[in-house]
Amino acid sequence: MLAFARDLPNVCSLAGLLAALLGLYFAIRGVYPAALMALLWAVVFDWSDGRLARRMKERTAEQGAFGAQLDSLIDLVSFSVAPALLLLSVGRFSPWFVPGAFVILATGVIRLSYFNVFGLLNDSTYRGLALDNNVLVLALLFVFEPVFGMTIFAIVLYVALMVLAALNVAPIETPKLGGRWYYAVILYALVLSAVYGWQLL
Repeated sequence: MLAFARDLPNVCSLAGLLAALLGLYFAIRGVYPAALMALLWAVVFDWSDGRLARRMKERTAEQGAFGAQLDSLIDLVSFSVAPALLLLSVGRFSPWFVPGAFVILATGVIRLSYFNVFGLLNDSTYRGLALDNNVLVLALLFVFEPVFGMTIFAIVLYVALMVLAALNVAPIETPKLGGRWYYAVILYALVLSAVYGWQLL
């Protein structure tokens, strides 16, 4: 098993899992700028592992199959469990926020299960909104938390996550972004990391 984990794209995936773990840790601690920074880099690692895999022509079919399953399980942690925990934390773990957290988890599991069976509609189109977009939206939304105040922001976050959850499983076509978008995501992560880093000072 560990031989597959040494495969470079899978190492990149596991680095994303570490970033997600840090995001979970800081979300529980209520240090939201640090949590969002970590989850943004989980997105970057998620985009990077596929690029690495496509460039490594010598990878075996078994390595590719293992990597696909690893990536899917890490996506569940990074882009479904983490946003659900963020919602619970911002809501101060109130029981009223548990149904929302469940919806986030359930739609994430359903979406990933569907994708693992049916894949893309074509080479460049998803059915529904990809889960990593949830973190990209949340990272921008949290920038405005000081404007609302935590009480009102908790409601705003709840609504936003329910909308995203609905879009994750909606029968709509969304583009699979790649190419130059990869560098745009890195720039996005760098800019917002600088913003959140400044908030932590």
